Amino acid sequence: MNIRKDILKLFAGENPEYVPWFGDLAYWIDYLLDEGKMPEKYRKSEYGDVGRAETQGMASPFVGAGLHRLHRDLGVGFYLQGYFPFIIEYDLEIETEEKGNLRTTTVHTPHGELHEVWEYVYSTHSWGPREHLVKNWKDLRALRYLYAHMYYSPEYALAEQRYGSIGEDGIVLVYAPKSPFMELVALKSGIENITYMFMDAQEELEETLSAMLHKHNEALDLAIKSPAECIMVPDNLSSEVVAGLFYDSYMKDIHKTWTDKIRQSGKISFVHLDGTLTPLITELSKAGFDVIEAVTPQPVGDIALEDLRKYVKSETILWGGIPGGFFSGEVSDEEFDAFVIRAIELMKNNNRFVLGVADQVVPGASFERIKRVRELVTQYGKYD
Repeated sequence: MNIRKDILKLFAGENPEYVPWFGDLAYWIDYLLDEGKMPEKYRKSEYGDVGRAETQGMASPFVGAGLHRLHRDLGVGFYLQGYFPFIIEYDLEIETEEKGNLRTTTVHTPHGELHEVWEYVYSTHSWGPREHLVKNWKDLRALRYLYAHMYYSPEYALAEQRYGSIGEDGIVLVYAPKSPFMELVALKSGIENITYMFMDAQEELEETLSAMLHKHNEALDLAIKSPAECIMVPDNLSSEVVAGLFYDSYMKDIHKTWTDKIRQSGKISFVHLDGTLTPLITELSKAGFDVIEAVTPQPVGDIALEDLRKYVKSETILWGGIPGGFFSGEVSDEEFDAFVIRAIELMKNNNRFVLGVADQVVPGASFERIKRVRELVTQYGKYD
């Protein structure tokens, strides 16, 4: 079974031999590393090491081909352990301190200091903000100054290396920046603060988003010029957070522009939607994304598996289907098999589906449960 050949056929609009199966293992790998449960052969071997390069608020990008061997042994297509293919540098004073599980950053500008604190919580195997960089609209001028003194340079070595190490087991994907609005929502301020900014100082907010977009466009261009064949816009969307006014006002046009640029480069555009699907699943399809990734159906999401295609254009690839929690022991083997078989049977009748995790394999999942998906794809997932 050649996973890479199958997914490239699907990207081209052709029927693959088998339903492609790709899984996001990043969260599960953090759990294995934190709990000391990562097998030694993936930690240190002739394939290289599996390690976590911690990135605040983002899925960790992993380095080392031990990671590729882990995917290969589990029968999971490799794609999402990507990275940002650019280095960010600043010509202003920034202090960063790491102490225990806390990371503190202070940015000094002529318009005041910006200060943030992120914490790694071992019980949840994830980073979270204790104090956001931008607290209210009065911080926006300093944030604009930060962006005005931000510079990018390309970093393509890992993407180049992965073509050799992944082989027939996956694809090479890199991250673009988030859209500016989602950068503020997810990393720098939070949706509550932004809502107040929108009500109290809309012009100040929009001036800031414009300044951020100028720099994010530069980063997008570097991502597009990288060797990677797929570009992920990592906006981590859910309809109950940004659909409607915020999406229409601050994201829709950017998404359309970015997907056009990615398509013109001959590459495949991805966007991450893993929460409430409607109405954003339709909006993202209209915006031109080739792939809507991490799609979460009922009973966790709001749309049944069988109804997903009713909400998108015929050419849009829907990537997901298996809720991440289904990999836990809370779901029996029989229930898991029945759900996955149902998804496979549906997907092999339409080559605009990729079987994936919605959105990540959860801590506590067993190696055997993950391997089981490949067994079921081999048994039930061959195209007629």
